[in-house]
Amino acid sequence: MKKAKTGGMMRMQMILIFSLAMLFSCQNDLKKNEQQMSESKHSNEISKQNKESLLMGTSKAICYSGFRSGQHPDRGDGAVNPSYEETLEDLKMLSEDADFHLIRVYDSRENSELVLKVIQENKLNIKVMLGIWLQAEMSNHETCSWLIEPIPQAELEQNKQLNLSEIERAIKLSHKYKDIIIAVNVGNEALVDWNDHKVATDTIISYVKRVKKLIPQKVTVADNYKWWADHGAELAKAVDFVSLHIYPVWEGKYINEGLSYTIENYNEVRQAIPNAPIAITEAGWATIATEFGERASQEKQWQYYQELMNWSKEMNITTFWFEAFDEDWKGEPGRMDGAEKHWGLYTVDRKPKITMQHLLTDKN
Repeated sequence: MKKAKTGGMMRMQMILIFSLAMLFSCQNDLKKNEQQMSESKHSNEISKQNKESLLMGTSKAICYSGFRSGQHPDRGDGAVNPSYEETLEDLKMLSEDADFHLIRVYDSRENSELVLKVIQENKLNIKVMLGIWLQAEMSNHETCSWLIEPIPQAELEQNKQLNLSEIERAIKLSHKYKDIIIAVNVGNEALVDWNDHKVATDTIISYVKRVKKLIPQKVTVADNYKWWADHGAELAKAVDFVSLHIYPVWEGKYINEGLSYTIENYNEVRQAIPNAPIAITEAGWATIATEFGERASQEKQWQYYQELMNWSKEMNITTFWFEAFDEDWKGEPGRMDGAEKHWGLYTVDRKPKITMQHLLTDKN
């Protein structure tokens, strides 16, 4: 009897210990959930903008470059541009099939002017953020991994004149197509240390001021989120809104970290430049990439697209998905599975990938 009684007491003690452990565990889980909810609420308070910060009143936009196989921008021996018919086909696919009505182009040269002409002549429901492509005015060979020697001074001087000509073309197009162009971007990743077309910050500020003085549209500069967070305060005063590029997959992140890292990047800029309206002018997920291995796939692109676009809509952030179509002229010529070639919602031969298949199905 004594043994049985002792055994019963031990069981009761075990039950009591287990119950207390469960209670503490539940309390810890509750505290953790409350902390996570508090952090999420705080993050949203930082991220959320007024609806007036949206470009054209929309959060949904896309980067467009229509170069198909065998076509490319000028790489020293002249450009091979898409035709009028090919451009019209692309723009109808984006606007009529996929409901993208705001696109970004990267320069003010012949191909971009054709895009504007096609939109105008066919009365397409599309607005455009026009680009001003700036070439190197500084030799960035010490920090750009693929510049193996300094850019000659004579070439830098020539680039300065080419940049001024590009600015003048953009100003003319902004007036000619004033009902289509809603913003102009001065320079694309021309400020970060790792690029091969670097321009001094003070020079870009002077270009921004010149363009703002001569056109009615909003003016911005597009660059990596980290540059804006660390160095962008003065430039932010000159532009009408700040334009960020965010790529979690390039920074080693897996898909389940994609959105949280995007929000972290965005909020880093928001805290550094608290009063500036912000747009995300590039964000995407590659579908094939030897650089990323299994982190790249069509399924992962679809997950990131949904998460990013839903968050952008909730936070009133215009977000340009990168990009509409794969471009096989990019990156190393013989490396067909390199990341640079595979960011599109469509393949280079205009076949919809999984993300676009979902978007088309949802529309229908």
